[in-house]
Amino acid sequence: MTHQVQFPELGISVEVNPVALQFGDFKIYWYGIIIGLGFLLAVLYGFASCKKMNINKDHLFDAIIGGLIGGIVGARLYYVLFYPGDKYLQDPLKIFDIKEGGLGIYGGIIGALLVGGLIAKWRKMNVFAVLDVASLGFLIGQGVGRWGNFVNQEAFGTATDLPWGMYSDRTALEVVGNVHPCFLYESLLCLLGFVVLHFFTRKCRQYDGQTFLLYIVWYGITRFFIEGLRTDSLLLPGIDLRVSQVLAAASALAAIVLLIVFRKCRRLSGCGSRAVMEMNGLLVETDTEMGIDTEAESTIFKGMSAEEAEHKVEEGLRKAKQTTEEAEDDADADVNTDTDASADRTAEQESAEHTEATEEGEDDGDAN
Repeated sequence: MTHQVQFPELGISVEVNPVALQFGDFKIYWYGIIIGLGFLLAVLYGFASCKKMNINKDHLFDAIIGGLIGGIVGARLYYVLFYPGDKYLQDPLKIFDIKEGGLGIYGGIIGALLVGGLIAKWRKMNVFAVLDVASLGFLIGQGVGRWGNFVNQEAFGTATDLPWGMYSDRTALEVVGNVHPCFLYESLLCLLGFVVLHFFTRKCRQYDGQTFLLYIVWYGITRFFIEGLRTDSLLLPGIDLRVSQVLAAASALAAIVLLIVFRKCRRLSGCGSRAVMEMNGLLVETDTEMGIDTEAESTIFKGMSAEEAEHKVEEGLRKAKQTTEEAEDDADADVNTDTDASADRTAEQESAEHTEATEEGEDDGDAN
């Protein structure tokens, strides 16, 4: 089904089709493609961060695969468990039908952290450093993945008269007038959070796990307010409370408490605050830091072509070799001269001793 989506105050009108490709009865939905793209970008970022975070890429790959499986299962179970009504009780096979959406982000995060964290522990990785990288990956995936909600025209909010209010045939079924584009709010805030926490991790992080706690605070506060605008929130059974708001508030509060508890911690295994990195022996003094200008222009071969410079080097090496050989020959000659002189002195000394001994013998004979 194609949706006609409008932002009336901005003069924008687009037609979106949830189906990207279709081969007979087989359909490929934009929702899955967009989720997959967000996951791919998150993985690429994680691998690119391994060197600075001092994480083994192969071990991280194992944790990512486990986290992916745990995330999908957790997201679907979260959605199914808190879905109002008995839709999935009447037709349990629908639990496996996710092509049109139906994934709870908090369930996905919990499942990914649980399975991915266990695998990281099993692979003897620094779990807290892995969580820091994972949290930044989550922000990328969430920021991109929310556009899948736009294509499906879901996860929108209540009525609004703000200039960026959205209207579509799908929103008109539940709300009169323009609605809050909640998908857009969350996408922008997640991507902003990624930028902020990325630079924090590179330059200001004090200990492994700090970025993860800040992510929980950032996303918890973001989700708490956005969830209050939505019309399709999952509710806790028996009480009129939004599941995501309760989880968002509880997780953000718990993370703030932990940030306070660990505020004096200074233990890093990768990039972060320069002072803390030095404290943990993670910095090696470079030529630039020692005052050596590694990019200074050479004055020895200034104005020469590459061939002329190469010829100059070869000529210098040849002369150096010749000089070394001449010095060795002179040294050998000096050694031979000293040896001959020493031999002559020894022969003269022995001759003198022999003559003296002969004269003494003759004197003794005359005396007898």
